[in-house]
Amino acid sequence: MNQAISTAQAPAAIGPYSQAVLAGGFLFASGQIPLDPDTGAIVEGGIEAQTHRVLQNLKAVVEEAGLALGDIVKTTIFLDSMDDFAKVNEIYASYFDGGVLPARATVQVGKLPKNALVEIDCVAHRG
Repeated sequence: MNQAISTAQAPAAIGPYSQAVLAGGFLFASGQIPLDPDTGAIVEGGIEAQTHRVLQNLKAVVEEAGLALGDIVKTTIFLDSMDDFAKVNEIYASYFDGGVLPARATVQVGKLPKNALVEIDCVAHRG
C-alpha cells in the first residue's frame, strides 16, 4: 500500500501532489524548490542559498520517511541556468559525502515554479 509522506520541516505542496510517496520500499520525493518552510517564501541569496534550502527541504522529506540522504538512489536537478551547474554541483556534493552517490540527471528548464533557480527531486530506497 502506498503511503503519503508529509512534514512541516519542508514546504507544503503548492499543488495537487504529495511531498513524497512511499511505495514498496521506495520513496518518490516530489521536486523541492527553495521555499522556506516557515515563511513559504523563496530564500534570498542567489543560487548558493537556494541550493542549500532545496537540499535541506529534500533531506527533511526523506528523513520523515525514516530514510537518510545516503538512501537516495536517483536525483534530478532542474536549473534555471546551466551557468549555475558548477556552484550547484559543489553544494550538492557536500550533502552526499561518502558511500554510493546517487545516479543523477541535470537539465536546464525554461522556468521553475515561483521563479526558483533550482529544483531537485529524488528516489530513495529502504535497503
